[in-house]
Amino acid sequence: MKKTLFDKVWDIHVVDSIPNGPQILYIDKHLIHEVTSPQAFNELKRRNIPVFRPKQIVATADHNTPTVDQHLPVRDELSRNQLQQLQKNCDEHNIELYALGHQYNGIVHVMAPELGITQPGMTLVCGDSHTSTHGAFGAIAFGIGTSQVAQVFASQSVLLTKPKKMRITVNGSLQNNVLPKDVILYIISQLGTDSGTEHFIEFAGEVFENMSMEGRMTVCNMSIEMGARGGMIAPDETTFEYIKGRKFAPQGDDFDKKVAYWKTLQTEADATFDKEYFFHASDITPMITFGTNPGMGIQLTENIPTDNDANLEKSLQYMNFEKGASLLGQQVNYVFIGSCTNSRIEDFRVAANYVKGKQKAPNINAWLVPGSQLVVKQIQEEGLDKIFENAGFKLRQPGCSACLAMNDDKIPDGEYCVSTSNRNFEGRQGQGSRTLLASPLVAAATAIAGKIVDVNVPILEEV
Repeated sequence: MKKTLFDKVWDIHVVDSIPNGPQILYIDKHLIHEVTSPQAFNELKRRNIPVFRPKQIVATADHNTPTVDQHLPVRDELSRNQLQQLQKNCDEHNIELYALGHQYNGIVHVMAPELGITQPGMTLVCGDSHTSTHGAFGAIAFGIGTSQVAQVFASQSVLLTKPKKMRITVNGSLQNNVLPKDVILYIISQLGTDSGTEHFIEFAGEVFENMSMEGRMTVCNMSIEMGARGGMIAPDETTFEYIKGRKFAPQGDDFDKKVAYWKTLQTEADATFDKEYFFHASDITPMITFGTNPGMGIQLTENIPTDNDANLEKSLQYMNFEKGASLLGQQVNYVFIGSCTNSRIEDFRVAANYVKGKQKAPNINAWLVPGSQLVVKQIQEEGLDKIFENAGFKLRQPGCSACLAMNDDKIPDGEYCVSTSNRNFEGRQGQGSRTLLASPLVAAATAIAGKIVDVNVPILEEV
């Protein structure tokens, strides 16, 4: 039987199978952070079980960390304790940790790819749902719960039923100002937040083939918002070029041998999927969400739906929006560019290119949070920090920041935030906060105008 990319990677990692049941899947890389690992380490200690393969584990501090004054002692007691416990656990088990201030510190799903840790054909897990990000490299990557984190610590394997397979193909050329974030928001708005349940998604077609690795990571990052177990994109020359020369990437002849293998991971012709969907790139325009899940998205120029739906009405009540209304011109006082979805160098290049020579609106509180120390370094080397500074913005230090309000960066009650993160659930960015998901371009334009604007209309025409 012809195999898909997912089949090829999954099958080669199966250690054993239970008849008519789950399979034991070997895990190549286990990524951990300060929030979901302590309970798992405690479980090992309680049962006197050692970490089986510490060299296959990489740790970073990201979720519950401040994004200002990281050189000072962490003020929040819970955050401080979690970071100290992570350090202690990693020291005891000989696990590599990129703590606050380390040159490789950053959001787990940003720093691992940029260090060359993430590679095609791998299996990767983390106690974080957006582990799906790493599927952009042709890897099987997915989030796991705390009990499974302990399972991987103890055995470097996880017990799992093989998911079903879905392929989403988008062909054609994208319109001006349509970014990868718009592509995935469009797909979710069309298919719904439960469309990927029990499936692993392969994203295929010209649009994804022409995307940068940063863009592919954005797409796979949000595959989980469709209810999918994860998302994947077949590795190609773009993938290989991105990995080449990175800190932990294969070197020399070893790299060439790896590439030869990686090239075999393409889905075979006539391989079958449990579900398939097809979209045209020309139908996609800049997007924004209006509700309280990522599937509630519209094109910037569209109006909020008028359907008679209880969930829609409940969502609009929370967001204080009306059916049939346009979001253009809606005042917004907070903008967040960051998170594991959109905090890579490409995202800040897009934002800097838009704000260059302009000034931030006086009502805007803008939080620009790079995804890692390496992104910070690139921003400085390319002079993007000066562009932001001249436009009235201030860059923060790496961390998950206002994506999930687990740290100091919380959107106030009742305030709107145009955010490049991945979830717009009630209270996700702070109790009572109202999140509108969008691309870095739409976020930058909002910061300059102080309100939601059409990025395809020159700013002078909006005054």
